[in-house]
Amino acid sequence: MSNSNPLDALFQEGLQTRREVLGPDYVDGSLAKANDFMMSFQRITTEWCWGYAWNRPGLDRKTRSLLNLAMLTALNRSNEIKLHVKGALNNGVTVDEIKETLLHATVYCGIPAGLDAFKVANQVLEEEGAFKKDQE
Repeated sequence: MSNSNPLDALFQEGLQTRREVLGPDYVDGSLAKANDFMMSFQRITTEWCWGYAWNRPGLDRKTRSLLNLAMLTALNRSNEIKLHVKGALNNGVTVDEIKETLLHATVYCGIPAGLDAFKVANQVLEEEGAFKKDQE
């Protein structure tokens, strides 16, 4: 019987995906800042979200990014929207696709949630120079 822990493999797979989507600086910084208490959260996030959910067949990364933006709008999680707008750009999502996703979420989640999502998405898109890239 092998002594390898399947969760270690899931963590490593998730870590790779997480770095590719969110960027190694953000991910490695989060891990480096984690004390023993927070490392438990880092492990579960990396294993479940990034190792399991993000690497399942059936949906591509672009679609998963759009879903995340809609769900995070529903939950009114501005900090996570910021992070996932950058991830969406890394996954090939266009400014128009982000806009349409946020508009659609606004209809179902309400104007206040949509407004917050639009504000933080706009900030990230400006910082990333995405508006210029979309016009080229």
